[in-house]
Amino acid sequence: MQGEGIMCFKLFHASIFAVLIMLQCCNHSLSMDFSNISSGVVGHRDIAKVPKVIRCIQREREALLAFKRGLVVDYSLLSSWGSEAQKQECCIWEGVYCDKYTGHVVKLDPRVALGGRLSSQVGNLTHLQYLDLSDNDFASVENLNSWLPRLSSLTYLDLSGSNLSNSYDWLEAINMLPKLTNLSLAGCGLPSPLIHSSTLFNINSSKSLAHVDLSSNQLTSSIFLWLSNYSTNLVILKLSYNQLTGSIPHVLGHMSSLAYLYLSDNQIEGGIPKSFSRLCNLQRLFLYNNTLEGLVSESHFSNLSRLTHLDLSSNSLALSFNSNWVPPFQLDYIALGSCKMGPHFPKWLQTQKNYQILEISNTGISDILPSWFWDGLSHYPEEDYLYIDVSNNQIRGIIPDSGFEFPSSFIIRVNLSRNQLEGPIPSFLSKVSFLDLSNNKFSGLISFLCPDKVSNLTYLDLSNNNLHIQIPNCWTNFANLAILDLSNNALFGKIPTTMGSLFSIHTLKLNKNRFVGELPSSLKNWTRLVVFDVGHNNLSGMLPKWLGVELPKLAILILRSNHFYGNIPLHLCNLKQIQILDLSINNISGSIPKCFSNLTKLTEIGNSNLTVHLEFGGTNSKFSWRSVYEDETSLIWKGIMSKYKSTLGLVKSIHLSSNQLTGEIPNEIADLVGLVSLNLSRNNLTGQITPEIGKLQSLDSLDLSNNQIHGTIPTSLFQISGLGKLDLSNNNLFGRIPMGTRLQNYDPSAFAGNPLLCGIPLQQLCSLEETSPEEPPVFRDQVEDNDGFITLGFFVSLALGFVVGFWGVVGV
Repeated sequence: MQGEGIMCFKLFHASIFAVLIMLQCCNHSLSMDFSNISSGVVGHRDIAKVPKVIRCIQREREALLAFKRGLVVDYSLLSSWGSEAQKQECCIWEGVYCDKYTGHVVKLDPRVALGGRLSSQVGNLTHLQYLDLSDNDFASVENLNSWLPRLSSLTYLDLSGSNLSNSYDWLEAINMLPKLTNLSLAGCGLPSPLIHSSTLFNINSSKSLAHVDLSSNQLTSSIFLWLSNYSTNLVILKLSYNQLTGSIPHVLGHMSSLAYLYLSDNQIEGGIPKSFSRLCNLQRLFLYNNTLEGLVSESHFSNLSRLTHLDLSSNSLALSFNSNWVPPFQLDYIALGSCKMGPHFPKWLQTQKNYQILEISNTGISDILPSWFWDGLSHYPEEDYLYIDVSNNQIRGIIPDSGFEFPSSFIIRVNLSRNQLEGPIPSFLSKVSFLDLSNNKFSGLISFLCPDKVSNLTYLDLSNNNLHIQIPNCWTNFANLAILDLSNNALFGKIPTTMGSLFSIHTLKLNKNRFVGELPSSLKNWTRLVVFDVGHNNLSGMLPKWLGVELPKLAILILRSNHFYGNIPLHLCNLKQIQILDLSINNISGSIPKCFSNLTKLTEIGNSNLTVHLEFGGTNSKFSWRSVYEDETSLIWKGIMSKYKSTLGLVKSIHLSSNQLTGEIPNEIADLVGLVSLNLSRNNLTGQITPEIGKLQSLDSLDLSNNQIHGTIPTSLFQISGLGKLDLSNNNLFGRIPMGTRLQNYDPSAFAGNPLLCGIPLQQLCSLEETSPEEPPVFRDQVEDNDGFITLGFFVSLALGFVVGFWGVVGV
């Protein structure tokens, strides 16, 4: 009995111990984050909930520290990573996630900007399932095979933005990941791999790869051979911005699971395969910027009921749909620019009620804009962005003033430019954010410019229309306006004083109109102004001093072809950002200010970031968008009116021609070494050309013609190697045009009208006394086609022969 009692006692204690162990485990289990139970992953956000029995595995901690040592990064971003005693637990480090039960690191996603070297010891994290090192600045990763195949449990891999341009083994390494489902190597500079049978069907290759993003690389069409191995699994395929050529492979038409297909910005040719109609799960199809051609009919889309994004723009495709066709889809994104859709306005668009982007520019439409087109604007999209572009067509008609009211939070862009639209501009369009109605036949403006509420407009282009009115003085509701272009119309009267209420204005173009009077002083409120062009009007008055005081960001100032008079105010020398100053064809007198050497931007050689002044952008649940406004300016360049846009940042010029300027050209002008064009022609300038003119090494065009400049041509002018246009005509220059320089290659007209100037390329040759000491003399009777016989030695020999012969005869 006693032995049985002892046995019972021991069993009782063992039972109690087992219960306690179970309760402890239950307590730990209940304390875990329920959101991670299904994945079995614990990360740095679960610090207080990590079971004490689970500890960081030393080999994996060392691999993570080696990874950190290879980085060039602000270490405060990874401050939780360390070898100190209090930082030994790597499962609580920022961006590190561990399995709750084994302690192995299964996810690495730092989500900070990293750079430097990507350590191959990452391969020691052999239980990794998720690796995201995207959008970092790693140096070239040349040997993925040395570490990536060891991550055999990996299902998600994103190295986008890393430099893999020398990783010729990248595809072989990817094929060694049997469980991989998500692959993103966008923007890595990937070279196109050599595809062979072992690459295609490697025994370890994943058969479940579903999401592939290889966009913005150097891949060729051979990549399709590898992708054909996954034709039944792929859901997302992104190959935009590569070097794909040839036709669209038919294998894509057999990828029945495909939902997203991005092939834009390649050199793909041929037509769209009929097999695309089988892609019944397709939601997004992006083919804009290829060389596709051929006919696209409704049969291509007969089964694509889930399609929401369609981009076929910038191809040579012809869309031929039955006029009564009702598509099976409702599109959010429609981009068909440069495809052939006309001549009639596509009626099937009337069925689309959900689009946020409609881009059908340059599609050959020559028709009246239907009334139902505007009805579509009343169906507000679920998101906060709407973009409509029907520019570069031959669309006619009048826009009805329907009185639409848009939510103030919406970003709405409307581009109807380069059509044949006419009549008044309706007031409801003042509610949009971006409006381009340029190059049409609009004639009415008053109701549009005088809205009863604050306008959302930030961009407004009404240039090149038939606006023959006096602008009303009611601009107080356009405080958000940043870009305004009213150029090339017939607007008259004075510039309204209420334009001073445009506190956000960056670019203002009023050129080529009929404005009169002085520049109103209220315009000094434009402290953000960068571009100001009022050229080719009838404005008058003295140049305002506030132009150089109140507008500190001014980079382009064009007042050409008006009636301004008086001296150039010294205050203009405060324009540190000015790079185009055009005061030509006015009645300006006085001298050129010596303080022009203070125009800082003109003393800097090279490009500037002048072209970008306004960006539109945002992200919603369906897509991201970004638009950049680039200034465009018309300038007289080498005697020709030219437009500059993308290269505008390179143009640095001073144009003061056709005025009444007097005095000498200041020597300080030579300090503006960034000048590309200098035009001081048609004035009354005197004195000599500064001998330091050769410092202007960036000059492409120099025009000093039609003045009273005297003296010789300075030899330093020959040092300007890139001088393409030179005009020194109609002055009082004298002496010889120096030989052995590029000046002999200019047209003689560049030196004409200087009676005392001689030498090539002029027909007026120089006498001996007009030759500088260091140069050989050129005689007026020298034969122009110099054959090497008639030289100075020839004449000396001739003289000696005559003397010897003469005395020989006399002596006899």
